[in-house]
Amino acid sequence: MSQLPPKSLLASPVSEGTNSRVESLDNLSMDSFWLEVENIKQSTEVEQEECSLADVKAQEEGEAEAEWLQDAGLSDLLGDCASENDNIVLLSTLTKTQAAAVQRRLDTYSRSRRRNKHAVRDVRDIFGVVNSEVTAAEKKESSPDQLWHSRQTSNIHRKTQDYSCTVRNPGKEEMFNMDVAYSEQAAVLLKGSFLSEPRKLKDGNALTKFKIPKGRLGVTRIGDLSAQDMKKIPTLALIELTALCDILGFELKRNKAAKLKTTDKRLFGVPLNTLLENDQKLLPNTKVPLILQALLSCLEKRGLETEGILRVSGSQTRIKSLEQKLERDFYTGLFHWDAVHQNDVSGLLKRFIRELPAPLLTAEYLPAFAAVQNIPDLKQRLQALNLLILILPEPNRNTLKALLEFLSKVVARENNNKMNLWNVSTVMAPNLFMHKGLPDKIPEGKEKQLAEGAADVVRMMIHYQDLLWTVSSFLVAQVRKLNESNSKRYQFCDKRIKHLLRKIHADKDKVKKNQAEPCKIVKVHASLLLKDPLEVHLNNATRVADVLRQFQKNMCQRGWNVVNTVNLLKCNNSMECTNLLLYEVGGNIGEHCLDPDTYLLDLYHINPHAEWIIKQNPSYPRVF
Repeated sequence: MSQLPPKSLLASPVSEGTNSRVESLDNLSMDSFWLEVENIKQSTEVEQEECSLADVKAQEEGEAEAEWLQDAGLSDLLGDCASENDNIVLLSTLTKTQAAAVQRRLDTYSRSRRRNKHAVRDVRDIFGVVNSEVTAAEKKESSPDQLWHSRQTSNIHRKTQDYSCTVRNPGKEEMFNMDVAYSEQAAVLLKGSFLSEPRKLKDGNALTKFKIPKGRLGVTRIGDLSAQDMKKIPTLALIELTALCDILGFELKRNKAAKLKTTDKRLFGVPLNTLLENDQKLLPNTKVPLILQALLSCLEKRGLETEGILRVSGSQTRIKSLEQKLERDFYTGLFHWDAVHQNDVSGLLKRFIRELPAPLLTAEYLPAFAAVQNIPDLKQRLQALNLLILILPEPNRNTLKALLEFLSKVVARENNNKMNLWNVSTVMAPNLFMHKGLPDKIPEGKEKQLAEGAADVVRMMIHYQDLLWTVSSFLVAQVRKLNESNSKRYQFCDKRIKHLLRKIHADKDKVKKNQAEPCKIVKVHASLLLKDPLEVHLNNATRVADVLRQFQKNMCQRGWNVVNTVNLLKCNNSMECTNLLLYEVGGNIGEHCLDPDTYLLDLYHINPHAEWIIKQNPSYPRVF
């Protein structure tokens, strides 16, 4: 740590200049945070490497915008022709706030160029058909932001009217809307006034409870979509996060970390991708590094009841020795976990996270994670965190989820281990937000505010992880639109974009007409379980859970020819349908594991060309 506050600050209340949202932290000690910082500093002194809280030199204006457009799949907008780039169809799926965010980046990029050899295309031209009510005069006189705010549609107001802010009461359950884009919700809220709730971070009981209202299409979790479709999510989430930050008035900066020297180690200090590649040679489909799984398993078996686990530091000498033994013996199976003290294992866990060549939250987005604390409304903080989680590379996201699940188990044993949600958050925050690859100093006078903010972000990720690992319905809908448009294989150029948009809207009209169909007979396949498909009569009340119950009932009562019953639970000649899942495959989706509460007739109208396949619920046993 390049700069630390004086000791007098360690137990003092939050200063008057700190954001008003953290005034309730007056009686909360940050001793655990700064003690952890000192432990990290001591453990790295031998290596003569310096750590700091998240912030690195930002990219130059123009360079950052060009890279943003590249990552958003819109780099072709920097040229004068997009005739051979299928990613241009992405523009036709964007909301108004998302389109405005794209336009801002194009405008900034254009201003930054010293010599503008190629005209930068205007997103407003592409959206001219959709926003046909905007006249040429309006375009000249108003900015994209002003245009958006002056043309709020009644449809958006109708969908988000229950989010026109009320005073938030800690502990009270609220709805968390995922059907409407977060940036669109924020734009509507700006017309009114909303109060930020006073936060009490000492325990999780005072935190607001959020519930995701299930629409007719159910809820989609990370992992429910195919890898092919999940690759589209980070791009869409990046555009939506940028639009949300624009509406809220926060600048989203993405940074690059300094390149670190390669290591000859096999476990500690090894990139997540390399670890997983090596582990998958031993155990295919491994999603979380085996060494991390082993550390978490050891702590779950013997450390959850230990008082002060994670907070009480183990011996640095023993931890360094254990690291060397693990490097030598872990993959041979000769390392004996039973002989290791729990506090030393927790030290190894934190050391593993810190020693990653790049931060677990990534060097690019670590400042964005840290800046979430500056958003005044809790719901919008969670919206931003949800999008950041979706942007993370899959190895980072899976590893973070495994860590957060373990931390939740620690908090659940608070009565025994004396580690409540805030204690765990303050201890883990330095390990997630400090990294040797991010050498910039903490701004003077901001140490305590940054520390509390980092701990608050960790607290939210632990407490709200189920919500954060959900893919919003509006993002799934955008993925469907992308797949529909890509499947048509248009050769895009300027003169054909209007035709494309007309065709998309014509297809939407057809879907609306089909929705009047009261019932439908479809075939559900289960090739790994049955030779013959199951015919299902759909009506407005038919859900996925109903089909699975019908399926297991027919298997048990009619004695159908079962091909494979491995891992299916049998009891009194019955089969638990909870071990079966229904997947939507093909059409405008790659593969989608359906929520049991999904209404299938509604899904059929949205994706009539998909197949429905019943599969066994995959299990992911840990192997150590």
